[in-house]
Amino acid sequence: MDTDVLIVGAGPTGMTLANELLLAGVSTVLVDKLSQRSDLSKAGGVQSRTLEALDQRGLLEPLLATGDHPVASGHFAGIPLPLHSNPHRLAWRSVPQVVIEGFFEQHLAAHGLHARRDHELVGLTQDADGVAAAFANGATLRARYLVAADGAHSAVRSLLRAGFPGQPGTLTIIAADVRLGGAEAATSHTWNADGHWAALFPLGTDPQGRQLRRLVLGGPGMSLPRETPVTEDDIRQGLSTVFGTGVDLLELRYARRITNASRQVEQYRHGRVFLAGDAAHVHLPLGAQGMNTGMQDALNLGWKLAAAVHGWAPKDLLDTYHAERHPAGAAVLLNVRAQSLLMDWAGTRDPDVLATREVFTAMAQLPDVQRHLADLMSGMAIRYPMPGTETHQLVGRPAPDLDLGSARVHELLRSGRGILLDPADTFAGVAGPWSDRVDRVAQGADTDPMLIRPDGYVCWAGTTDLEPALDHWFGEPR
Repeated sequence: MDTDVLIVGAGPTGMTLANELLLAGVSTVLVDKLSQRSDLSKAGGVQSRTLEALDQRGLLEPLLATGDHPVASGHFAGIPLPLHSNPHRLAWRSVPQVVIEGFFEQHLAAHGLHARRDHELVGLTQDADGVAAAFANGATLRARYLVAADGAHSAVRSLLRAGFPGQPGTLTIIAADVRLGGAEAATSHTWNADGHWAALFPLGTDPQGRQLRRLVLGGPGMSLPRETPVTEDDIRQGLSTVFGTGVDLLELRYARRITNASRQVEQYRHGRVFLAGDAAHVHLPLGAQGMNTGMQDALNLGWKLAAAVHGWAPKDLLDTYHAERHPAGAAVLLNVRAQSLLMDWAGTRDPDVLATREVFTAMAQLPDVQRHLADLMSGMAIRYPMPGTETHQLVGRPAPDLDLGSARVHELLRSGRGILLDPADTFAGVAGPWSDRVDRVAQGADTDPMLIRPDGYVCWAGTTDLEPALDHWFGEPR
């Protein structure tokens, strides 16, 4: 066996998973078919739940220190969601994918883990003990587990012949990274009377301190084959159509055409092979959800793989990856399709669509609706199916970041271990046999006792039946 876990794909999903396994002391090989890391921005923002997870690993402050990453308001189908609609500790931040990849690459390298590049996967077999991978450069690797984080056109998914049902792409729009003159500073969506539209989002600044933006253009006549190059004239024409002479293109840094395809694999687990990120789900890049969903896949799977490698994983723990993350991915695809309809993505100006949008826009002014949409988009609405959800409102949800006096909950999770909050100091005897994988904290007088998984989700809360929960999530006692 060459390694415990082989990760195929060194994007945000793959590198997040590599960091989780590194923290857990699991030998890991990370490969990518590209000869060097992409310098394209791709995704443009990090949602609240992902920010919390990065904070739980001590990575948030170093990431934000890499540049200008402003807090920005969100939107649903182009309908603005004010900052105060997000009740969570950490609001959406503009951090492009290229920055996240560069940050993780340096962080992993500092801990001795370097991506092996020019490794294009061409063969895959598995047996009862492991997975064998073959690459176009002649290299071979054998691992106990393999994780596909190799994107929308996943080689792993193809080799598995995994079902990938959904809706094919029917049209395209333009997405570009630009510098503009005359554009408003805030995030905005703008439509004109004939159905052409533009969306602008902040991307921080370039090395000279100049504002960069993600520009998205769509509407009648904008849908061309995906491989058709995007020119400066295309961008200028799109800007002129929507904004007139008020907005000028100063620099085009990167542009591509994206489709409205919406697909999800039927199974996230295939024996010893797991699919994550865009290899498992693809959809329109609306609301900064794609990259975040992939990183959350990795955070969910990482500690479970580590438990299996270290020999204490309960029998069905690895199966909970699909049980928890497939519904989460399906919920993202659902809200993205709804947003596409409400945005009138194709620029049809259909009266029924416009009427529905007008009604929905009025509803979105209600604080409760704003909070619901903010939770939905940020990943904070996710509640994993698990025992105890019917008896305590915290079970299945992200742990609250409580101040326990000597530390906050997110600081305790930096160990990558489970946490038992035991404010009355009553569970020492029960929890003792699991002390090699769960840290008991007898602090926080105003806190309900709760058991928190390494990924930051509450898996038990209350005053009774702790031992079955420990056994269910953390295996047999030592």
